[in-house]
Amino acid sequence: MEFGFWDALQIIGALCFFVYGMKMMSDGIQRAAGSQLRNILRTMTKNRFLGVGTGFLTTALVQSSSATTVMTVSFVNAGLLTLVESAGIMMGANIGTTITGWIVSILGFKIKLSAYSIPLFALGVPMLFSNRTKLKYWGEFLIGFAILFLGLSYLKGAVPDLKGNPEVLDFLANFTNWGILSRLLFVSIGTLVTIIVQSSSAAMAITLTMCAQGWLPFEVAAAMILGENIGTTITAELASLVGNTNAKRSARIHSMFNVIGVVWMVILLPYFLPLLSSFGQQFLGMSDPYQASGMPIGLSAFHTAFNLLNVIIMVGFVNTLVKVAIWSVPDKEDEDEDEHRLKFISAGIRTPELATVELQKEAAHFGEVASKMSGFTSQLINSTAAKVRKKMYKKLRKYEKITDRMEIEITEYITKISNQEITPRTSQKLRSILNICNDLERIGDIYYQISKTIELKNENKQYFLPEQRNNLNHMIELIDKAFAEMNKNLALDHYDKINLQNAQALEKEINKYRTELRADNLAKIGTEGYVVQSAMIYNNIFSSLERIGDHIMNVNESISGEI
Repeated sequence: MEFGFWDALQIIGALCFFVYGMKMMSDGIQRAAGSQLRNILRTMTKNRFLGVGTGFLTTALVQSSSATTVMTVSFVNAGLLTLVESAGIMMGANIGTTITGWIVSILGFKIKLSAYSIPLFALGVPMLFSNRTKLKYWGEFLIGFAILFLGLSYLKGAVPDLKGNPEVLDFLANFTNWGILSRLLFVSIGTLVTIIVQSSSAAMAITLTMCAQGWLPFEVAAAMILGENIGTTITAELASLVGNTNAKRSARIHSMFNVIGVVWMVILLPYFLPLLSSFGQQFLGMSDPYQASGMPIGLSAFHTAFNLLNVIIMVGFVNTLVKVAIWSVPDKEDEDEDEHRLKFISAGIRTPELATVELQKEAAHFGEVASKMSGFTSQLINSTAAKVRKKMYKKLRKYEKITDRMEIEITEYITKISNQEITPRTSQKLRSILNICNDLERIGDIYYQISKTIELKNENKQYFLPEQRNNLNHMIELIDKAFAEMNKNLALDHYDKINLQNAQALEKEINKYRTELRADNLAKIGTEGYVVQSAMIYNNIFSSLERIGDHIMNVNESISGEI
């Protein structure tokens, strides 16, 4: 059999076509149903059994276990899911990913795919030009499905038929007679293939195609599929590398679950496959999976049976997996104190519809960081100890830099995901978050300016009267109430739940009090004991605090979508 560079290129090209179609299909449905997918993952995980169902349903919808696991890791990173909830979802994702194998084995090898791909293009392409955004994304999903079918069709044609070339099978036979070592070898090959193509579905398609063309015996292909189950964990592990400790633990649970399942199945494989074959032929009417014609269906059945059994066995040990994950990924000593970095949007770029969850959490974190500057300013105004004041100057300078950096990093993240297609609703939400971050950064600047004003006042040995200090303290109390209301609104699951009445009332109270202080200050200038220089600094500070109140109100209005 002659097999050269051009033939290898044909197989690689067909595989790339298949992977591109799968990605397009997955991205299309994520954009079309992004908010629904978020709600499914966040609400249907009250216990591990519901979590399994959620993981299965989500993966069956998006046709990608990697998408589900990366979503899950990022939601754990954002604090929206616990480790126990994430474990159930990832177990369900393992069952859901077997749907792809059934689609490939039933449609890919029983039907002439090209005959059905062209009508799908006929349906999908006109939908791309629709004015209705959601219809456009469903069109993208259909086109992705059609490309996937074409890629699989080309893959079948590119992989040579070995029926007339038994020498290749003789070569493979040399590696199949080593017992458990042979099985471990082909598990390793399956893992490697999945890591290279970054898709267990694509690796499964390769395996099924090679089986249909007579390349692989049933036992070898089953071992490769087990390896693909390990290989698919790499995506979640990579996504967790830049996440927080819990994100890493969630990915570790997924890896442990898959590896443990593969270990027990590798041991039982010689006994399990004949049992599955006998059961399938007698009760399900399957063809003999040890023959090339029946192997794709047999492998799909094996893939589903293995993952289903593994979930049934392991679902009772979720708490143990969580404990081991916590032990294997210990807490960082300074993680709870470290506010110098973003917490929630570091798990990689995905579709904008799914990234908005982490962005909302990051905006809430940003609000908490900015509001801490009010307490530092209060200490700066009221403290008479030079050591305390020096510490507060340093804190306010540090937090001003933190707010600058947070705004830049969040803006850069939004810019990156904005390069993808975005639904109008998601676009509005991203604009709101950009506006929120801009106002919070301005709050940081104003607090820093106040600190410099107070520093200059103290250097010039100018002092506030007790009445002035009390008035500033009352203004800060009002600002703190406004911050508390703002942070409550930023923490909402859905921005459309916001009620602006309390925020508006607080802003009016702040404006009214500023006006009263200004009038009182002007009236007292020139009176005995009322120093003009101190009065000007006093006016500068309460006016700056009122501007902070304006920015807080801007944040609330951005949440509601009014800006």
